[in-house]
Amino acid sequence: MSVALVRGWNETLRDQLDFHFRHHLRPRLEGLTDDEYFWEPVPGSWSVRPREQATSSHAAGGGDLVVDYAWPEPDPAPPTTIAWRLGHVIAGCFAMRTAIHFGGSPRDYTSWTYAATADEALAQLDATYDAWSAGVESLGEEGLARPVGPAEGHFAEAPYAELVLHINRELIHHAAEICLLRDLYLRREELS
Repeated sequence: MSVALVRGWNETLRDQLDFHFRHHLRPRLEGLTDDEYFWEPVPGSWSVRPREQATSSHAAGGGDLVVDYAWPEPDPAPPTTIAWRLGHVIAGCFAMRTAIHFGGSPRDYTSWTYAATADEALAQLDATYDAWSAGVESLGEEGLARPVGPAEGHFAEAPYAELVLHINRELIHHAAEICLLRDLYLRREELS
């Protein structure tokens, strides 16, 4: 007689993100150079850059570097660099949401110290990913049904499961764009 293994939703949601992170994204980021990290695929791309070189109206950051941003966002939005995409995932998806929902120092786009190198960004990515994953695990099954609360604005009554799915989508789509930027960087001479 075989016994069916029953997994809960918490484990299933974490596994979805973890599989993508560990088997798709992180292997593709091995060997990321600073040149790739800051490479602008076209002039006017949003990036992470020294504060005095910011190119957008709402550039933000807590250190010497800021991430380009504008509100309302231009239509169409400018293309972005790997540095910008990683900064968004690290600060806006993982660090900020972990601090809000699972404790720790307040974090947001304006207070985050953006990475000045690819290696520093990857270390931030790993640390914030691990903290977010531990926070989601701490919710257990019952916690996934609890409302996220006022920190999520007009989504305050949404269950944590929806926030977890949102962060999963954010990482998966930004990771795909980061991988595409790496592919384009390798072929940048052919693009000219």
